[in-house]
Amino acid sequence: MNRLLGVLFMLTGVLLPASAQRLLNLDSCRALALRNNKQMQVSKVKQDIASNVRRSARTKYLPRVSAMGAYVYSSREVSILNDDQKSTLGNLGTNTATGIGNEVGNIYSSLPENTQAILGQLGFSPESIMQLLSPKLGTMATHLNGIGQDIIDAFRTDNRNVWAGSVMVTQPVFLGGAIIAYNKMTDIGEDMMRNSADAQLQSTLYDIDKAYWQVISLKHKKRLAEAYLALVKKLDDDVHKMIDEGVATRSDGLSVDVKVNEAEMQVTQVNDGLVLSKMLLCQLCGLSLEEPIVLAEEDVEDLAVDNALPLFNTEEAVGNRPEIRMLQNTVDLSRQATNILKAANLPQVALVGGYTISNPNLFNGFERKFGGMWNVGVLVRVPIWNWGDVAYKIRASKGATAIAGLEMNEAREKITLQISQSKFRVIEAGKKLDMARTNIKRAEENLRTANLGFSEGVIQPVTVMEAQTAWLQAMSQKIDAEIDVKLSQVTLQKAIGTLAP
Repeated sequence: MNRLLGVLFMLTGVLLPASAQRLLNLDSCRALALRNNKQMQVSKVKQDIASNVRRSARTKYLPRVSAMGAYVYSSREVSILNDDQKSTLGNLGTNTATGIGNEVGNIYSSLPENTQAILGQLGFSPESIMQLLSPKLGTMATHLNGIGQDIIDAFRTDNRNVWAGSVMVTQPVFLGGAIIAYNKMTDIGEDMMRNSADAQLQSTLYDIDKAYWQVISLKHKKRLAEAYLALVKKLDDDVHKMIDEGVATRSDGLSVDVKVNEAEMQVTQVNDGLVLSKMLLCQLCGLSLEEPIVLAEEDVEDLAVDNALPLFNTEEAVGNRPEIRMLQNTVDLSRQATNILKAANLPQVALVGGYTISNPNLFNGFERKFGGMWNVGVLVRVPIWNWGDVAYKIRASKGATAIAGLEMNEAREKITLQISQSKFRVIEAGKKLDMARTNIKRAEENLRTANLGFSEGVIQPVTVMEAQTAWLQAMSQKIDAEIDVKLSQVTLQKAIGTLAP
């Protein structure tokens, strides 16, 4: 019902003309503050960031695919054969033919003389034999020279223009628990951002409630100050009439004049404070500082207050506090950070696979075209010795975890004390309100009696002024007590972690 009224008040403010005043109640102020508060917007962005980091961490379980390409131009070509080998292979046939010719001459020379004579009579001289072999040797030399050149060409690397590319797939199998710990850290980080947003929400609501009830308090005190000013002005007018008639002294008139001046000063101070308080409320609500606003409880004579204590369990209330949840998140993060450090001392296993392509390729000699191959494997990394580096880091991390735990326990104790103090403040505020209401009745009766005695001429103006001052203090105390009840309840709700829109 309160939220519906808040929405109606907000719609009323939108539909009214620009020159009209915006009517707001507490719920509408809260809604405006939550919608326009910059820190709340920052909290939402932080939650989105934490959510994206968590999603990113989930991808660490999945295989990674990467592609790489390269082109290299070299000024010189790598040669497997040296120049002498190239010359020998290029002249393979010529050298062979020359060798055969020389060998034929050597064989002929080594024959007995009678054999040489018989061969000469038959027409087989060295020159005739070479004439017969020359055509065959020339053909053989040409053929062998071509084979040698083919061998030279086959050994050309032609590496001045090299193209290469590869696609790699890596699937982590076991990384010592580092991936699991990292994912837990991102989950904790996301939860921490939610808790931080809850803490910011409660802080924003607490600030807006304080500013709202401050405006209400000053508005009521303004009306009280104006009523008090009217009282002392009437008394001042009556005293000056009595001075004119000779039944009062000029000293009485001066005393009343001082009270009138004090009352006027109080009205001025309250007006200034009210303007500044409304500017603060507008700033918290995200409105223009100069926008005219009217609050729903401004003209309510007696604020509806309920000083009953809510039922709650202190241990559960401490657990509801976002600050405690954030400290618990810090402890959990520190523990997972230790697990990541421990993973550095454990074996790490990953599956790898891919396809590699290059031009020129070596799969069939040196071919000037693209060729490639598939490959799969297992990558294992086992740390052996690091001079205790990881062990020292683990000890330091455990120390940080211990510190976070101690800070959380200390915060629990302080919050427990804060809850008790807030509880006592609610009870005390209720008692003060009851006493203030009783004092008002007495002050009103005292003022009525003083006015009656003054009108009868049996009471001096000083007594009337004292009664008026007592009435002003009683009314002011009643306003303060009502506002204190409201604020103490809000403080208690914030202390037990139940403050919500």
